[in-house]
Amino acid sequence: MLSARSLFQEIVDHDDSFQLFCSIAASGESQGGWENARIAALVPEPMRDLAPKITRHGADEDKHGRIFQALLRKRGLQPVPVPPETDYTMLLERRGIGLAHEKLRGDRPLTEEDIVVYLAHSRVTEQRAADQMGILVRYFGDHPELGRAVRMISADEDNHLAYCHEELLRLARRGHGRTIHRILRRSALAEIGVHRDVSLAVMARMGRILNWPAPKSAALAAGIRAAYAYERFSGWHRAVRLTPPERVDALGGAPVPAPGLA
Repeated sequence: MLSARSLFQEIVDHDDSFQLFCSIAASGESQGGWENARIAALVPEPMRDLAPKITRHGADEDKHGRIFQALLRKRGLQPVPVPPETDYTMLLERRGIGLAHEKLRGDRPLTEEDIVVYLAHSRVTEQRAADQMGILVRYFGDHPELGRAVRMISADEDNHLAYCHEELLRLARRGHGRTIHRILRRSALAEIGVHRDVSLAVMARMGRILNWPAPKSAALAAGIRAAYAYERFSGWHRAVRLTPPERVDALGGAPVPAPGLA
C-alpha cells in the first residue's frame, strides 16, 4: 500500500535517495542561514530590536544544515549537488518572493517594508517547514538514526513560526496591516506552486533512483497535483492567517546547540 510513511521509509533506507534528500535539505537550510544573517546585518535602525531574533533564526537554520550534513557523514556519504529544479529557495526568489539575494549582498540598510516582506515570506515558508517536520517526527521521532535530529529541527521550526506570527502581529498594530496581508497572500499563492513543482521534481528523481514502476510514479505525481489543487482552492488561507502564538518570544534566547548532531 502506498502511504507517506512507506514512501519516506523507502527513501531513508536507500543510500542514494537518502543522500539526495539530505543534500537538498542541507542546502536549503544553509541558504536560509545566510539570508537571515544578511538581513540581521542590514536591519534599519528603527527596527534594530529585531536583529538578535533574526540572527537566532539564521543560526538555527545553519544548525539544521549541519545536522543534515552530519546525518550524511554517519552513513559515510557526501553531499551531492542540488538539482536546480529542486532548489525551493531559489525558485521562490525567481518568482519575486522574499528579499532578493542581490539586495542582501549589498550594504544599504533595508527598509521597514523589506522587513515586513522578510517576515511575511518566512511566515509562509516556516508553515510549510513546520508541517513537514511534524510529519517526519510522527514517522521517525523514535528512529535510532533520525529521531533526535528530526525532533530538534521540528521544535526549532515551531519556534520560527511562532516568532513570525508574533512579529507580524506587532507590525500590524503599528500600521502595516494592509501591506502584511498583501504580501502574505502573494507569497502563499506563489509558494504552493513552487512546492508543487519541487515536489514533482524530487519525486521524479527519487523514482529514478529507486526504480519505481510507472504506475507508482504516476500515482505520486497525481497526489502532488491534487494537494496543489486543494491548496490553490482554499488551503492557502491557512498560510496567511495570523494568530497570537502560544510560544511568546520564541526566538528571544540564545540558539539551542545540537551536540553530537551538528
